[in-house]
Amino acid sequence: MLNDFERVKVLSEALPFIQKFAGRTIVVKYGGAAMKNQLLKNKVIEDILFLSYIGLKPVLIHGGGPIINHWLNKLNIEPKFEKGVRLTDATTMEVVEMVLIGKVNQDLVALVNKKKGKAIGLSGKDANLIIASQLSRDNKGLVGKVQKVNPDIIELLIEQGYIPVIASVAADLEGQAYNINADAVAGEIARAIQAEKLILLTDTPGIMYDLNNVQTLFKYLNSKQVYALKEQGIIAGGMLPKVDCCINALAGGVNSAHIIDGRVNHALLLEILTTDGIGSMLI
Repeated sequence: MLNDFERVKVLSEALPFIQKFAGRTIVVKYGGAAMKNQLLKNKVIEDILFLSYIGLKPVLIHGGGPIINHWLNKLNIEPKFEKGVRLTDATTMEVVEMVLIGKVNQDLVALVNKKKGKAIGLSGKDANLIIASQLSRDNKGLVGKVQKVNPDIIELLIEQGYIPVIASVAADLEGQAYNINADAVAGEIARAIQAEKLILLTDTPGIMYDLNNVQTLFKYLNSKQVYALKEQGIIAGGMLPKVDCCINALAGGVNSAHIIDGRVNHALLLEILTTDGIGSMLI
Protein backbone atom coordinates (compact mmCIF):
# COMPACT_ATOMS: atom_id res chain seq x y z
CA MET A 1 0.00 0.00 0.00
CA LEU A 2 1.41 3.40 -1.02
CA ASN A 3 1.59 6.16 1.56
CA ASP A 4 0.45 9.69 0.71
CA PHE A 5 3.94 10.85 -0.27
CA GLU A 6 4.42 7.90 -2.63
CA ARG A 7 1.03 8.51 -4.23
CA VAL A 8 1.86 12.16 -4.88
CA LYS A 9 5.26 11.14 -6.29
CA VAL A 10 3.61 8.72 -8.74
CA LEU A 11 1.12 11.35 -9.91
CA SER A 12 3.84 14.01 -10.23
CA GLU A 13 6.01 11.70 -12.32
CA ALA A 14 3.10 10.99 -14.66
CA LEU A 15 2.18 14.65 -15.27
CA PRO A 16 4.92 15.53 -17.81
CA PHE A 17 4.06 12.43 -19.84
CA ILE A 18 0.35 13.26 -19.78
CA GLN A 19 1.16 16.77 -21.02
CA LYS A 20 3.51 15.45 -23.69
CA PHE A 21 1.24 12.76 -25.13
CA ALA A 22 -2.23 14.30 -24.74
CA GLY A 23 -3.86 14.40 -28.16
CA ARG A 24 -1.41 11.87 -29.64
CA THR A 25 -2.41 8.52 -31.12
CA ILE A 26 -0.94 5.25 -29.85
CA VAL A 27 -1.36 1.82 -31.44
CA VAL A 28 -1.44 -1.13 -29.04
CA LYS A 29 -1.11 -4.71 -30.25
CA TYR A 30 -2.86 -6.94 -27.75
CA GLY A 31 -2.21 -10.66 -27.42
CA GLY A 32 -0.45 -13.35 -25.42
CA ALA A 33 -1.16 -14.14 -21.77
CA ALA A 34 -2.82 -10.75 -21.27
CA MET A 35 -5.57 -11.93 -23.62
CA LYS A 36 -6.07 -15.38 -22.06
CA ASN A 37 -6.11 -14.28 -18.40
CA GLN A 38 -9.35 -12.47 -17.48
CA LEU A 39 -7.70 -10.46 -14.69
CA LEU A 40 -4.95 -9.26 -17.03
CA LYS A 41 -7.53 -8.58 -19.76
CA ASN A 42 -9.38 -6.27 -17.38
CA LYS A 43 -6.17 -4.44 -16.47
CA VAL A 44 -5.26 -3.91 -20.14
CA ILE A 45 -8.69 -2.50 -20.95
CA GLU A 46 -8.58 -0.29 -17.84
CA ASP A 47 -5.20 1.04 -18.99
CA ILE A 48 -6.58 1.75 -22.46
CA LEU A 49 -9.52 3.63 -20.96
CA PHE A 50 -7.31 5.56 -18.54
CA LEU A 51 -5.06 6.69 -21.38
CA SER A 52 -8.16 7.72 -23.33
CA TYR A 53 -9.52 9.71 -20.38
CA ILE A 54 -6.27 11.69 -20.01
CA GLY A 55 -6.23 12.70 -23.66
CA LEU A 56 -4.37 10.00 -25.58
CA LYS A 57 -6.06 8.35 -28.56
CA PRO A 58 -5.61 4.57 -28.41
CA VAL A 59 -6.13 2.13 -31.28
CA LEU A 60 -6.25 -1.55 -30.27
CA ILE A 61 -5.11 -4.30 -32.67
CA HIS A 62 -5.56 -7.95 -31.73
CA GLY A 63 -4.96 -11.46 -32.90
CA GLY A 64 -6.06 -14.48 -30.91
CA GLY A 65 -3.91 -17.50 -31.70
CA PRO A 66 -4.62 -19.61 -28.57
CA ILE A 67 -8.36 -19.01 -28.89
CA ILE A 68 -8.25 -20.01 -32.58
CA ASN A 69 -6.42 -23.20 -31.58
CA HIS A 70 -9.08 -23.94 -28.97
CA TRP A 71 -11.89 -23.76 -31.54
CA LEU A 72 -9.95 -25.67 -34.18
CA ASN A 73 -9.46 -28.48 -31.68
CA LYS A 74 -13.17 -28.44 -30.86
CA LEU A 75 -13.85 -28.98 -34.57
CA ASN A 76 -11.23 -31.76 -34.75
CA ILE A 77 -8.98 -29.66 -36.98
CA GLU A 78 -5.31 -29.88 -36.11
CA PRO A 79 -3.59 -26.47 -35.89
CA LYS A 80 -0.48 -26.50 -38.09
CA PHE A 81 2.45 -24.10 -38.11
CA GLU A 82 5.53 -23.64 -40.25
CA LYS A 83 8.34 -21.37 -39.01
CA GLY A 84 5.95 -19.78 -36.56
CA VAL A 85 3.30 -19.03 -39.21
CA ARG A 86 -0.13 -20.64 -38.99
CA LEU A 87 -0.81 -22.71 -42.12
CA THR A 88 -4.22 -21.46 -43.17
CA ASP A 89 -6.36 -23.40 -45.64
CA ALA A 90 -9.94 -22.44 -46.54
CA THR A 91 -11.49 -24.36 -43.63
CA THR A 92 -9.04 -22.91 -41.10
CA MET A 93 -9.65 -19.43 -42.53
CA GLU A 94 -13.37 -19.75 -41.84
CA VAL A 95 -12.60 -20.57 -38.21
CA VAL A 96 -10.07 -17.74 -37.96
CA GLU A 97 -12.63 -15.24 -39.20
CA MET A 98 -15.39 -16.50 -36.93
CA VAL A 99 -13.15 -16.51 -33.86
CA LEU A 100 -11.29 -13.23 -34.40
CA ILE A 101 -14.16 -11.13 -35.76
CA GLY A 102 -17.19 -12.84 -34.24
CA LYS A 103 -15.85 -13.64 -30.78
CA VAL A 104 -12.53 -12.08 -29.73
CA ASN A 105 -13.23 -8.69 -31.30
CA GLN A 106 -16.76 -8.44 -29.97
CA ASP A 107 -15.74 -9.62 -26.50
CA LEU A 108 -13.14 -6.82 -26.33
CA VAL A 109 -15.60 -4.22 -27.60
CA ALA A 110 -18.18 -5.35 -25.04
CA LEU A 111 -15.60 -5.16 -22.23
CA VAL A 112 -14.56 -1.61 -23.17
CA ASN A 113 -18.19 -0.51 -23.37
CA LYS A 114 -19.04 -2.25 -20.08
CA LYS A 115 -16.34 -0.15 -18.43
CA LYS A 116 -17.95 3.04 -19.78
CA GLY A 117 -15.68 3.40 -22.79
CA LYS A 118 -16.72 3.86 -26.43
CA ALA A 119 -15.34 1.10 -28.64
CA ILE A 120 -16.18 0.03 -32.17
CA GLY A 121 -15.03 -3.30 -33.57
CA LEU A 122 -13.50 -3.57 -37.02
CA SER A 123 -11.56 -5.98 -39.17
CA GLY A 124 -9.33 -5.12 -42.10
CA LYS A 125 -12.33 -5.76 -44.36
CA ASP A 126 -14.35 -2.82 -43.02
CA ALA A 127 -14.27 0.24 -45.30
CA ASN A 128 -11.29 -1.40 -47.09
CA LEU A 129 -9.22 -0.56 -44.04
CA ILE A 130 -6.58 -3.10 -45.11
CA ILE A 131 -6.00 -4.44 -48.61
CA ALA A 132 -4.29 -7.81 -48.24
CA SER A 133 -2.28 -10.06 -50.51
CA GLN A 134 -0.73 -13.50 -50.18
CA LEU A 135 2.29 -13.51 -47.89
CA SER A 136 4.39 -15.63 -50.22
CA ARG A 137 3.91 -17.52 -53.46
CA ASP A 138 5.62 -20.44 -51.77
CA ASN A 139 2.78 -20.46 -49.26
CA LYS A 140 -0.33 -21.69 -51.05
CA GLY A 141 -2.56 -21.04 -48.08
CA LEU A 142 -4.42 -17.98 -46.92
CA VAL A 143 -1.68 -16.38 -44.85
CA GLY A 144 -1.59 -12.74 -45.86
CA LYS A 145 0.38 -9.55 -45.64
CA VAL A 146 -0.68 -5.92 -45.62
CA GLN A 147 -0.60 -4.49 -49.12
CA LYS A 148 -2.17 -1.14 -48.27
CA VAL A 149 -3.84 0.63 -45.34
CA ASN A 150 -6.72 3.07 -45.87
CA PRO A 151 -6.87 4.82 -42.48
CA ASP A 152 -9.91 7.04 -43.11
CA ILE A 153 -12.29 4.95 -40.98
CA ILE A 154 -9.81 4.88 -38.06
CA GLU A 155 -9.27 8.63 -38.20
CA LEU A 156 -13.03 9.25 -38.39
CA LEU A 157 -13.69 7.10 -35.32
CA ILE A 158 -10.84 8.68 -33.34
CA GLU A 159 -12.14 12.18 -34.15
CA GLN A 160 -15.54 11.16 -32.76
CA GLY A 161 -14.02 9.87 -29.54
CA TYR A 162 -14.25 6.14 -30.24
CA ILE A 163 -11.61 3.50 -29.56
CA PRO A 164 -11.15 1.34 -32.69
CA VAL A 165 -10.65 -2.35 -31.90
CA ILE A 166 -9.28 -4.10 -34.99
CA ALA A 167 -9.03 -7.83 -35.78
CA SER A 168 -6.08 -8.90 -37.93
CA VAL A 169 -8.14 -10.30 -40.82
CA ALA A 170 -8.36 -8.60 -44.23
CA ALA A 171 -9.25 -9.31 -47.86
CA ASP A 172 -7.65 -8.70 -51.24
CA LEU A 173 -9.27 -6.74 -54.07
CA GLU A 174 -11.15 -9.87 -55.14
CA GLY A 175 -12.67 -10.33 -51.69
CA GLN A 176 -10.49 -13.31 -50.68
CA ALA A 177 -9.94 -13.26 -46.92
CA TYR A 178 -6.47 -13.63 -45.40
CA ASN A 179 -5.14 -14.29 -41.92
CA ILE A 180 -2.44 -11.69 -41.14
CA ASN A 181 0.05 -11.54 -38.27
CA ALA A 182 -1.33 -9.04 -35.75
CA ASP A 183 2.10 -7.52 -35.07
CA ALA A 184 2.46 -6.72 -38.77
CA VAL A 185 -1.03 -5.22 -38.90
CA ALA A 186 -0.27 -3.04 -35.87
CA GLY A 187 2.98 -1.79 -37.41
CA GLU A 188 1.38 -0.91 -40.74
CA ILE A 189 -1.57 0.84 -39.11
CA ALA A 190 0.79 2.80 -36.84
CA ARG A 191 2.65 3.96 -39.97
CA ALA A 192 -0.53 4.87 -41.81
CA ILE A 193 -1.95 7.03 -39.03
CA GLN A 194 1.46 8.42 -38.01
CA ALA A 195 1.04 7.23 -34.44
CA GLU A 196 3.16 8.63 -31.65
CA LYS A 197 3.84 5.13 -30.33
CA LEU A 198 3.49 1.48 -31.31
CA ILE A 199 3.28 -0.82 -28.30
CA LEU A 200 3.42 -4.62 -28.53
CA LEU A 201 2.14 -6.54 -25.51
CA THR A 202 4.08 -9.81 -25.32
CA ASP A 203 4.85 -12.66 -22.94
CA THR A 204 8.43 -11.51 -22.38
CA PRO A 205 9.96 -8.50 -20.60
CA GLY A 206 11.34 -7.24 -23.93
CA ILE A 207 14.59 -7.65 -25.84
CA MET A 208 17.21 -9.31 -23.64
CA TYR A 209 20.85 -10.25 -24.16
CA ASP A 210 20.20 -13.39 -22.08
CA LEU A 211 16.65 -14.74 -22.34
CA ASN A 212 16.96 -16.23 -18.85
CA ASN A 213 18.11 -13.02 -17.16
CA VAL A 214 15.76 -10.05 -17.03
CA GLN A 215 18.66 -7.92 -15.81
CA THR A 216 20.05 -8.06 -19.38
CA LEU A 217 16.99 -6.25 -20.77
CA PHE A 218 17.83 -3.61 -23.38
CA LYS A 219 15.89 -0.51 -22.32
CA TYR A 220 16.65 1.63 -25.38
CA LEU A 221 17.73 0.57 -28.86
CA ASN A 222 18.09 2.30 -32.20
CA SER A 223 17.77 0.60 -35.57
CA LYS A 224 21.52 0.15 -35.98
CA GLN A 225 21.79 -1.64 -32.65
CA VAL A 226 18.81 -3.84 -33.51
CA TYR A 227 20.41 -4.95 -36.79
CA ALA A 228 23.64 -5.79 -34.92
CA LEU A 229 21.75 -7.91 -32.36
CA LYS A 230 19.98 -9.75 -35.18
CA GLU A 231 23.32 -10.49 -36.85
CA GLN A 232 24.64 -11.88 -33.55
CA GLY A 233 21.57 -14.10 -33.15
CA ILE A 234 20.57 -12.38 -29.90
CA ILE A 235 17.32 -11.25 -31.47
CA ALA A 236 15.91 -14.46 -32.95
CA GLY A 237 12.89 -16.73 -33.16
CA GLY A 238 9.54 -15.21 -32.29
CA MET A 239 11.10 -11.87 -31.44
CA LEU A 240 12.22 -11.31 -35.05
CA PRO A 241 8.80 -10.45 -36.56
CA LYS A 242 8.02 -8.21 -33.60
CA VAL A 243 11.26 -6.28 -33.97
CA ASP A 244 10.86 -6.09 -37.76
CA CYS A 245 7.39 -4.58 -37.45
CA CYS A 246 8.76 -2.04 -34.97
CA ILE A 247 11.59 -1.05 -37.31
CA ASN A 248 9.12 -0.78 -40.18
CA ALA A 249 6.90 1.51 -38.10
CA LEU A 250 9.82 3.72 -37.09
CA ALA A 251 10.95 4.00 -40.72
CA GLY A 252 7.42 5.15 -41.57
CA GLY A 253 7.39 8.02 -39.10
CA VAL A 254 6.26 6.50 -35.79
CA ASN A 255 8.24 8.18 -33.00
CA SER A 256 8.89 5.14 -30.81
CA ALA A 257 8.06 1.44 -30.63
CA HIS A 258 7.85 -0.55 -27.41
CA ILE A 259 7.98 -4.28 -26.67
CA ILE A 260 6.65 -4.85 -23.17
CA ASP A 261 5.47 -7.64 -20.88
CA GLY A 262 1.68 -7.78 -20.97
CA ARG A 263 1.70 -10.12 -17.97
CA VAL A 264 2.59 -7.17 -15.70
CA ASN A 265 -0.39 -5.42 -14.14
CA HIS A 266 -0.93 -1.99 -15.71
CA ALA A 267 2.00 -2.56 -18.09
CA LEU A 268 0.79 0.15 -20.49
CA LEU A 269 0.63 2.84 -17.81
CA LEU A 270 4.03 1.88 -16.45
CA GLU A 271 5.59 2.04 -19.92
CA ILE A 272 4.01 5.30 -21.06
CA LEU A 273 3.66 7.36 -17.87
CA THR A 274 6.85 6.60 -15.93
CA THR A 275 10.44 7.68 -16.51
CA ASP A 276 12.01 4.22 -16.73
CA GLY A 277 9.17 2.20 -18.26
CA ILE A 278 9.23 -1.59 -18.01
CA GLY A 279 10.20 -2.90 -21.46
CA SER A 280 12.36 -2.26 -24.50
CA MET A 281 11.91 1.00 -26.40
CA LEU A 282 13.05 1.27 -30.03
CA ILE A 283 13.72 4.75 -31.36
